[in-house]
Amino acid sequence: MATSVDNAKLPATPWGLLPPRMRVLFITGAGRTGGWLAEAFAADSASEVLLDEILGVQNGLARLRDELYDAVLVSHGSDDLDALDLLDAIRAGSSDEQPIVILGDQSEQEMSTYCYEAGGDAYVCVDTTTTRSLIWIVARAMERNQLIADNRRLQQEQRNRLKREHEEAERLLAQQRAMVADLERICQSGLDGPKGREPDLPQSLLDHYRELLRAYVIMGSGNLSEEMNRLADLLAWAHLSAQQAMQLHLFVLEELVRGLGSRSARHVMNRADMLILEVMIHLADRYRTRYMEGMHPPRQLLLAGFE
Repeated sequence: MATSVDNAKLPATPWGLLPPRMRVLFITGAGRTGGWLAEAFAADSASEVLLDEILGVQNGLARLRDELYDAVLVSHGSDDLDALDLLDAIRAGSSDEQPIVILGDQSEQEMSTYCYEAGGDAYVCVDTTTTRSLIWIVARAMERNQLIADNRRLQQEQRNRLKREHEEAERLLAQQRAMVADLERICQSGLDGPKGREPDLPQSLLDHYRELLRAYVIMGSGNLSEEMNRLADLLAWAHLSAQQAMQLHLFVLEELVRGLGSRSARHVMNRADMLILEVMIHLADRYRTRYMEGMHPPRQLLLAGFE
């Protein structure tokens, strides 16, 4: 949970517990020094608080640029130091996840809202709080900001993963389009299958395959056996070649992948690969049946006594 160099060798603190050690920077004004706070932390053994006191905001910002701290305490006084106006500068000089707790004389009920609106993690009234309470408030601020940082990192990793999946989907589609183009050139079919071009097929067949692909992505092949047989009959009836069937598949799949937006493409591509495999098996079986029927047409047998 801690980010400072001093805590680097300590084991990670379980969520909800006090860290064994915290390194804290206390930025004070001329009207209040931090000697009393260092003594209070030293008297409480719940957590070892290494407190560095520094006078003035400019000196505090300079220290934050050079060193890492688990948390920053800022003394708030209307006369010499207005902490609420300094929070943006402190975060800019350290990090967006830097925990910042404001210490002041006014009541927490009066100042907490202003503290949150200014971007602080907590406001503590020094006249009513205890040392142990302050330690817990600082630890909670550290934990909250660590959770925010972890969440941002996970979101960025998720975006990067989705981007890689979509790039991989585009690469696989390009390879499959190239394969279809090579087969078409070999067979000299004269078909043109560039990316995004609608195949010269009946619209009803495109719509049927589009709905089948969407259903297959959601359910798999378990409940679609009749639909697969019907599709194979339609493709065979339309005399589609393997290249045309693949071209149909790629056109519809590209539409579906483009419509995913920020959603994952891996599941769609895996299911689509299984679908086209089944389609080709069914289509090959239909053409094999037709071929066998052509080679061995049915023969009318004579009834007994009419030989």
